[in-house]
Amino acid sequence: MTLKHLLLATTVALGMHTLPAFAQDAAIDAMQEYMMFSEYEAGIILPQQLDQTVFETALFVDTRDAGQFEAGTIPGAVNIEWREVLDRIDEIPEDRMTILFCNTGSLSAQAAFALRVAGRSNVVVMQTGFTGWQQDAAYRP
Repeated sequence: MTLKHLLLATTVALGMHTLPAFAQDAAIDAMQEYMMFSEYEAGIILPQQLDQTVFETALFVDTRDAGQFEAGTIPGAVNIEWREVLDRIDEIPEDRMTILFCNTGSLSAQAAFALRVAGRSNVVVMQTGFTGWQQDAAYRP
């Protein structure tokens, strides 16, 4: 191996080693920017706020697994498991409110956060989730 090849191999190896660090830094920067400029209640909705108008205009996304979705969900909801929201971001409209929910709101909150960091400001998480909707929704079809 010539000195030229050795230097090239070293440069490539060092470059490949630092790329994940740059990607991680970019992700952290995006999350920090979102968190610093987000209003306290941005990205959430309560079941008590789900009146007929909201229900008829918003898309509901059930972020639970397929088995839970099949067992019962909000009428008209689509199923996109919480871990898949970024892979299936094209299925989430940008032009209307999209309400993500799971059983209690914890997994859907992670999905909503990821989507909001990805630029989807129309995405909100329903606090207290499907359980809260069953108990406290202002409107149930």
